[in-house]
Amino acid sequence: MIRIGILGYGNLGKGVESAIMQNPDMELAAVFTRRNPDSVKVQTAGTKVLSADALNDMQKEIDVLILCGGSATDLPAQTPAYAAMYNVVDSFDTHARIPEHFAAVDAAAKKSGKTGIISCGWDPGMFSLNRLYANCILPEGHDYTFWGKGVSQGHSDAVRRIAGVKDCRQYTIPVPEALLAVRSGSNPELTTRQKHTRECFVVAEEGADLAAIEQEIVTMPNYFADYDTTVHFITEEEMKRDHSGLPHGGCVLRTGNTGIHKEHSHVIEYSLKLDSNPEFTGSVIAAYARAAYRMNQEGQTGAKTVFDIAPAYLSAKSGDELRAHLL
Repeated sequence: MIRIGILGYGNLGKGVESAIMQNPDMELAAVFTRRNPDSVKVQTAGTKVLSADALNDMQKEIDVLILCGGSATDLPAQTPAYAAMYNVVDSFDTHARIPEHFAAVDAAAKKSGKTGIISCGWDPGMFSLNRLYANCILPEGHDYTFWGKGVSQGHSDAVRRIAGVKDCRQYTIPVPEALLAVRSGSNPELTTRQKHTRECFVVAEEGADLAAIEQEIVTMPNYFADYDTTVHFITEEEMKRDHSGLPHGGCVLRTGNTGIHKEHSHVIEYSLKLDSNPEFTGSVIAAYARAAYRMNQEGQTGAKTVFDIAPAYLSAKSGDELRAHLL
């Protein structure tokens, strides 16, 4: 049985817990929080809820620690720090900063003899894998990724970190004309701004400077600066009524040509439609927690990404079962 610890019990932490409950070879050993542990009520009866400070003394009780903090500020500090003590998995999703995050986790995990898998989810994660596979199959071609329409947890969290913001839901929306052009196989050249728009629904603190909040959102590098972004200020009641769900989805495509004269065109597409972004992301993370445990048992240490991990490490099934039923 793989003993899992979760640091952080927001939407993603609950999604991870739900996934663990569906995996027969895993158990949730403890939830760790930076809040008052008495204020956190987990779904799994009997699970210990402890202060994050307890992680300094829990190494023998946790096989893999899953970090559910926000990518913008939490994970760059947390993942390397805890990789010095635990096998870890995170969902770091700031694409532009993945190389430096990898380097920091790699140094800490190699020094401690632990395994740290970063950037697990569906993008980065499952979409990343499909981009890689498609590039290998169609070496001459074009990549396209579309997200949404749906709520981005990372982008919503980034807005919530702005002073004066009480709550936020950020929707990523594909531009329909751009998606149709790609699916036609015409290989359009599209800028970031031409592919998506972003829409933010923000609950502000009483008396907050709304103009300053909006300006900080639309100019935020890596999140909003490269997109046409619309900001709506709404009430808490409107947020609960209209934006309580966390749906998402999207697709990754590669178009390319084969043949001596490149006379045959091809479109590879992998798509997702998700009722619950955190529950699906949590399910991906749980599978990679299994991989982290197995790889560490084999002596594979340091940071890893989805590119480094064979699919069989993710499955609870044996090699014989996989070959008989899925190959």
